[in-house]
Amino acid sequence: MAERLYTTGEFAKKANVSVRTIRYYDKQGLLKPSKINDAGYRLYSDEEFAHLQKILTLKYLGFSLEEIQMIALNEKSNDFVKSSLKMQEKLVRSKIEGLQLVEKALVETSRILEEENAVDWKAILHLIHMIGMEKSLAEQYKTGANTSVRIRLHRDFGVNPEGWFPWLFRQLELQEEQSVLEIGCGNGEFWMVNAAKIPMGSQILLSDISSGMIEDAKEKLAAYSVFSYEVFDCHSIPLEAETFDRVVANHVMFYLKNMDMALREIGRVLKPDGLFLCSTYGNRHMKEISEMVKEFDERINLSEVSLSEMFGLENGGEILKKYFRDVRCVHYEDELMISKTGPILDYIMSCHGNQQEYLGNRYDEFRVFLEQKMKKKGLLHITKDAGAFLCREPILK
Repeated sequence: MAERLYTTGEFAKKANVSVRTIRYYDKQGLLKPSKINDAGYRLYSDEEFAHLQKILTLKYLGFSLEEIQMIALNEKSNDFVKSSLKMQEKLVRSKIEGLQLVEKALVETSRILEEENAVDWKAILHLIHMIGMEKSLAEQYKTGANTSVRIRLHRDFGVNPEGWFPWLFRQLELQEEQSVLEIGCGNGEFWMVNAAKIPMGSQILLSDISSGMIEDAKEKLAAYSVFSYEVFDCHSIPLEAETFDRVVANHVMFYLKNMDMALREIGRVLKPDGLFLCSTYGNRHMKEISEMVKEFDERINLSEVSLSEMFGLENGGEILKKYFRDVRCVHYEDELMISKTGPILDYIMSCHGNQQEYLGNRYDEFRVFLEQKMKKKGLLHITKDAGAFLCREPILK
């Protein structure tokens, strides 16, 4: 039986969407026609109809077009789709909680207005804050998902048998009965990997500016009683001076808006004989991936700013010496040997640059480009240039 084909108008009517929607998904590279006839008409089959239903379902669940494109690239990967759905479940629950806070603030503000017949601007500001918190949840979880993508790439393809997290934990030199503060803990993966090695009597406070990340860490580490959690900005740490034996900042320093303010706060809460451990990248880190995307399209930048220029292995020591008398840099020896294109694509799309703009309509072309590179070289060797600074004797000013 001949395959039934539909014009754009017929296809849109069958799917109960507008022709404009079909054309938009086509332009974005999400839904391509089965064929284009001699007259130039775009024709769609039942297979494209099934694909459209998948797109519409994911869109209804709250996935962005960029995330839908990622799922399309990984549609054979159950792990990727499962993790994406799990992220959406958390987001929906958090949105419900956030909207409940907004509702409570609205009710309270309205009550005050009715009873006092005057605007309570303090209450209005509180309401704005609640709405802002609710709107930021999506970005928090998107950030968490992107971080997980990058962690998996290094975990699965690094050649050093001692993974990054165990190596970093060893640098911490944590002893029994010591207290630890982590700045920007993310989802708590660092501690999950090293949980069995935590000394007796440790007291570990995990902090992050993102409440969503803190909730993820709580869930991941629920079985361990040594952890406590707080949401705060490390530029103003709401804790007593000389409280902690160890302070950890894993790939955090280059995101700080005010390095001076944050380092003064870290030095303040660290004990005089304590250790501040902060990790970062060097300027050669993952250079082959950046070179590949540039070769494909020179307009692509995987980061809006160079993180290593903000705070890297090359310049971090000079920055830290203004706040600590004893600063030592240690390097983590490793490289990636990658045999699959999927994880590289995931990594590239998780970056904070402009790749979505230039790869949005060229996913298939870029995948073929990477596959050709892989076929030619067998394995892709990716440079890792990472390490940490061990800082002691804070200089209090």
